[in-house]
Amino acid sequence: MSDRNTVLEQLRAAVGDRHVLTGDKATRRFRRGYRFGDGPVLAVVRPGTLLQLWRVLQAAVQGGAAIILQAANTGLTGGSTPDGDDYGRPIVLVSTLRLTGIQLLNEGRQVLCLPGATLDRLEQTLAPLGREPHSVIGSSCIGASVLGGICNNSGGALVRRGPAYTELALYAQVDARGELQLVNHLGIALGDTSEQILQRLQSGDYSAADVSDGDGRAASDPRYAEEVRKVDADTPARFNADPSRHFEAAGSAGKLAVFAVRLDTFEKEAAEVFYIGSNRTDSLTAIRRQLLTGFERLPIAGEYIHRDAYDIGERYGKDSFLLIDKLGTARVPAAFALKSRVDGWFERLGLRGITDRMMQLLTGLLPSHLPKRMGEFRQRYEHHLLLKVSAQDAAATEAWLRGFFNDHEGGYFHCTADEGRKAFLHRFAVAGAAVRYREVHRRQVQDIVALDIALRRDDADWFEQLPADIDGRLLHKLYYGHFLCHVFHQDYIARKGEDPMAIEHAMWALLDQRGAEYPAEHNVGHLYPAKPALAGFYRTLDPSNTFNPGIGQTSKARGWGSCDCDGH
Repeated sequence: MSDRNTVLEQLRAAVGDRHVLTGDKATRRFRRGYRFGDGPVLAVVRPGTLLQLWRVLQAAVQGGAAIILQAANTGLTGGSTPDGDDYGRPIVLVSTLRLTGIQLLNEGRQVLCLPGATLDRLEQTLAPLGREPHSVIGSSCIGASVLGGICNNSGGALVRRGPAYTELALYAQVDARGELQLVNHLGIALGDTSEQILQRLQSGDYSAADVSDGDGRAASDPRYAEEVRKVDADTPARFNADPSRHFEAAGSAGKLAVFAVRLDTFEKEAAEVFYIGSNRTDSLTAIRRQLLTGFERLPIAGEYIHRDAYDIGERYGKDSFLLIDKLGTARVPAAFALKSRVDGWFERLGLRGITDRMMQLLTGLLPSHLPKRMGEFRQRYEHHLLLKVSAQDAAATEAWLRGFFNDHEGGYFHCTADEGRKAFLHRFAVAGAAVRYREVHRRQVQDIVALDIALRRDDADWFEQLPADIDGRLLHKLYYGHFLCHVFHQDYIARKGEDPMAIEHAMWALLDQRGAEYPAEHNVGHLYPAKPALAGFYRTLDPSNTFNPGIGQTSKARGWGSCDCDGH
């Protein structure tokens, strides 16, 4: 084992002094999670090429360090940041944001993405070809990485496509002997040595003849569209710990160092949006069953927003909405990075949340940003469903909705293009509104309990009714999510003085009684215990426990220590 100074020297030799960050100030925005997670690191390293990444891994492994790989740091459960200071060895946090790169395969029907490729950049790359990635912006975090989605089995809003998944990847792992190995399962012939493979991949130095079908391995989820239609099944349609969707990089949660993934793309189609409101959950249940079983094609998306989440999102997600609406998604990651740096500067002066309060004050002076008809439905209805369907299915869908609401409580309107775009953008803004609320109301808020849950497909009582002893400990409950998939995001804003972890554990007990799975799509991080199958998968991928130790509340010790790795 090398000493820490030797490791730092080797890291600097690999990437240059400028890209090895040390000290609390320089590493803050990397080692602190978006919502959860923080801890000290020996260094944050920012490689600029795949070969540099390989050499960084070599130095860290040789030096006996634990390694955490991080992309955009947009996770909600601390899964790509340290968690405390009890690892028993130094941590090298590797930021992959500089490793950008998207390569088109088979005329854009597939793509090859490097670690720093983001969903919004992939969406922009495919747009001129009339194609889309697995997830599109609005169903994901701004700046979220493509590889992060694969490694976390992330879901998203698009009903037909299921969790992010591939069986075609290039990755490094540390074997049981502690040796670093490079594994090429991309289905692309790139050479024999690690250096040759990584350099050729980075430069796109391969021909169509070098690209095989990957021995029949899948580059997207092959069965979700069938699974989600089974509305009477007593299990969830998709969730993070589903063993059937764990394959090497897919679901690996940082237990491998993934250099590239190969993914299917999808033909983009014209779409129409319907805005649905009701005060009865059974009406939305009936709509869901019909949409999933009664039409030849599945809808494109079906997003739920409860009225309370609508209100918090309208007020505390307004600047995010306006930023994307006016500037587009391309400039948003840079804006968030700037905000993080400014926040860090003010925090060193003992002033937390300055930018959030300033932005909240400024946006509060601006006129309403949501369409008038949405506001009218907010006044009339508690439950809101944003339904996007193929343009060719719009007439049949509207005819069915018209007939349905002749006999059921509620209503709908057929959105204009601008209304439809803003409705889904509002749903995106809702997802970050609780964080802003917490920062602005620090004196009243203890913290946020953020759950993403997958309900049984047959669960008709999908809208949660909390016991009074839990409900009284909360200021607000924000319910929103992917309604047709029965995957919900539930943000609970805990009152000052309450114990958020105790609240969360009480929530888990209720969810267990309902046969729900959690987390559904954000990886267990350091918040959730990994169930036995998931913990076993992690140990198989990383027998030395070098990468992302402690994920899923497993052992942080080298070689897994005395951990039985059952997630407890």
